Amino acid sequence: QVQLVENGGGLVQAGGSLRLSCVASGRSFAMYAMGWFRQAPGKEREFVAACSRSGGSTQYADSVKGRFTISRDNAKNTAYLQMNSLKPEDTAVYYCAADVRVNRDIYYIGQEAYDYWGQGTQVTVSS
Repeated sequence: QVQLVENGGGLVQAGGSLRLSCVASGRSFAMYAMGWFRQAPGKEREFVAACSRSGGSTQYADSVKGRFTISRDNAKNTAYLQMNSLKPEDTAVYYCAADVRVNRDIYYIGQEAYDYWGQGTQVTVSS
């Protein structure tokens, strides 16, 4: 069983920044691929960013590319999502997720690949 706890959400003005963190329980964090997803009101949950076990491979949704950065510190069992130049359309509940079945230094962007999810953290961007 893996528990994921997100922190760092809040209210920010357009153009501002936030850094989300996701702390994982257990001692195998370095074996997981990690992803960030978000769900805006009235919309389906969507992919935001993913990184491989080492953090050396990453991918972003087109809507956040160049503004968001996913990273991880395996020694701290923590994944991060640095969000810059925030826009009102970034308003959503953000979820981190762990793919514990991955057996190589890769990632997947499909939600079905992820086995464990955090409780979510609200990000609200005002115009």
